[in-house]
Amino acid sequence: MVVSASYGILGRWREVYDDLDHDRAASLLTEVGASHLSERAFGTLSEGERKRVQIARALMTDPEMLLLDEPAAGLDLGGREDLVSTLSVIALDPDSPATVLVSHHVEEIPPGFTHALLLREGRVVASGPLERVVTAETLSETFGMPMLLTREDGRFAARRRPRHMAV
Repeated sequence: MVVSASYGILGRWREVYDDLDHDRAASLLTEVGASHLSERAFGTLSEGERKRVQIARALMTDPEMLLLDEPAAGLDLGGREDLVSTLSVIALDPDSPATVLVSHHVEEIPPGFTHALLLREGRVVASGPLERVVTAETLSETFGMPMLLTREDGRFAARRRPRHMAV
């Protein structure tokens, strides 16, 4: 699956891959924590394993930008946390491509991401450096309800402010 990105295809036909392609694919699988999956068929992988392999495949061609639209959708808590950890490794690598992550959940923002854009009904609520943009106030405006926000070890957590505390 990963090596096929060299030709921009999903299935194998008549293309021939050289050692450089196989070495690059193996290196990327290791980078995303999926080297143990290299001999497995894609269809046998869990959803979390598939996400990691797909990210390795996307990186195979050395893109200028990596666009991830809701990459944690469909993952359980463990799968999400593993994915966020993988994305953090990528984000903290100075040689990685610029990465855009689309998510409705601040818990999915990996350490290493630097900027945010919050939208509500197609309008920009806030944009800029993460620390300035992701606040209880901007999240409250974005989601139309009073929100509480915490940050620990570079990770955010948000929840609705209890009704008895609503301001």
